[in-house]
Amino acid sequence: MTAAESSGTGPIDRLTHLLVLSRPRFWLYLAGPVVVGVVYAADSTSELLTPLSVALFAYFLVPANVFLYGVNDVFDADVDAENPKKDEGPEVRFTGDRWIVFAVILSGLLALPFALVVGSAGKFTLAAFLVLAVEYSAPPLRFKTTPALDSLSNGLYVLPGVLAFTAVAGDLPPTPAIVGGWLWTMAMHTFSAIPDIEPDRRAGIRTTATVLGRRRTYVYCGSLWALAAGAFALVHPLLGAVLAVYPLVQAGIGLSGVAVERAYWWFPAINTVVGMALTMGYLWRLMYGG
Repeated sequence: MTAAESSGTGPIDRLTHLLVLSRPRFWLYLAGPVVVGVVYAADSTSELLTPLSVALFAYFLVPANVFLYGVNDVFDADVDAENPKKDEGPEVRFTGDRWIVFAVILSGLLALPFALVVGSAGKFTLAAFLVLAVEYSAPPLRFKTTPALDSLSNGLYVLPGVLAFTAVAGDLPPTPAIVGGWLWTMAMHTFSAIPDIEPDRRAGIRTTATVLGRRRTYVYCGSLWALAAGAFALVHPLLGAVLAVYPLVQAGIGLSGVAVERAYWWFPAINTVVGMALTMGYLWRLMYGG
């Protein structure tokens, strides 16, 4: 067992292992949409920082990531034996410790109190997130092993933003925004699966990426990102312009010959910058008008 795999015995070792398991580089993939959802739902600055919006951000920053990736690692223990990212990358393998299973279950249960303070649309959104977070990796559905459904089910990443929007506005965001966000997450998920194509094939797992292969997966992701930009343009042309960076970046990666295993790790920074641009742009409008 390597140092990266060991969860240790002391509380600090266990906490460190749990945080690494939750993929800190990707924390904003769930928490970032909460910020965007709150900002775009708010009619005044007083609605930006409320106990509910802060609680949602805190939950989706860490506990939700522990839950999502913990379920993934528990049910992927055999598959991860063939995955080099678990040896050389910033991830860890599930070691079979019962306390990890308990922590993952507890992290999921921490979402339930939100159902008491959001409307029917919020309850449905929260339930959809929890179901997809589990069934993406766990039997009986295990979407991640079914081509097309593995990509489609990753719309779950937009649901924290939808939940935050409903918590502030009391209703769902515009349909094109939900569709655009869903398409974006599908592309992001499938692009991130490209480095796993060979390990997944050796493990006998079929995914959208393993079926399409690298070249066609590039085309698939670029097409989804372009459609996402188009959907957001229906909400506001500037939103579409900002989201257009993704098909352009993906095309640049493909044409430049940069290894996708390397480019994969650029996207947390790219996503943070894009999310910041979307958030700051609307904050300016909210505070100063125009």
